[in-house]
Amino acid sequence: MKPRFPLSRILIPFICVALCSCSPAPTATPFIPPTAPASLIEPTFIIQPTQQVIIVQPSPLPTIPAIEPTLSPEECINDLTFIRDITIDDYSNFNFGEIMDKQWLVENSGTCNWDSNYRLRRTSGSSLSAPDEIALFPARAGTQAVIQIIFTAPFTADFFVSEWQAFDGSGVAFGDPIYIKVNVQ
Repeated sequence: MKPRFPLSRILIPFICVALCSCSPAPTATPFIPPTAPASLIEPTFIIQPTQQVIIVQPSPLPTIPAIEPTLSPEECINDLTFIRDITIDDYSNFNFGEIMDKQWLVENSGTCNWDSNYRLRRTSGSSLSAPDEIALFPARAGTQAVIQIIFTAPFTADFFVSEWQAFDGSGVAFGDPIYIKVNVQ
């Protein structure tokens, strides 16, 4: 009796081995550089050492509500009361070119709300690389606010003072002046 050995049991593995060994060897995919440069993410905010920055926040609320301008300058009184220096005590020492982040706590002690027409201007002394005028708003009458200006120490050893005053929309000065007084060495 002849053993039953199907031919398919021999041929199928042989065909599979033969076919697999005949396939071409894998090759690496060549790198093709992009035709256009990748787009860069543009910065949305850059702080430069010579720019002024002002932060005015009413107290005690953590957010600033919209400020409605007062009806007319004749119907209200403008006033600014200096409360204290938050940063940089008078006669502090700084090195040449050092950034000085000066902040004052003030109160809008008048009856007028400070709107976009209100300004803070340098009235005397050195600019210390800050602009001569900045916005002074918003602050409701009777609230406290933080005023911040970024100064840069000059490259001259000396004592420097920069005096600032609030002005209303008509250009009339009001309130206490605020100062930065520093030694640069």
